[in-house]
Amino acid sequence: MAGTFTMYSTPWCGYCHRLKGQLKREGISFEEVDIEQQPEAAQIVEKANNGNQTVPTLVFEDGTALTNPSLAQIKAQLELASQA
Repeated sequence: MAGTFTMYSTPWCGYCHRLKGQLKREGISFEEVDIEQQPEAAQIVEKANNGNQTVPTLVFEDGTALTNPSLAQIKAQLELASQA
């Protein structure tokens, strides 16, 4: 399954590490951006999370965002996107 989203994360985030492992095992590709290294990325995360820098935040090509989602939620979002 090809992925079409960006994961905003930090190097120390345990939830991010776990989710990245799940996505890799499922063969779902994604772009990863470290919000500590890119201040403009932190602003994207804040906008998606009511001013909070909560990671992992995933932003899909259609502009929708999921914060700390389960693998099932990601698969459902990708399925919706493939039907559009």
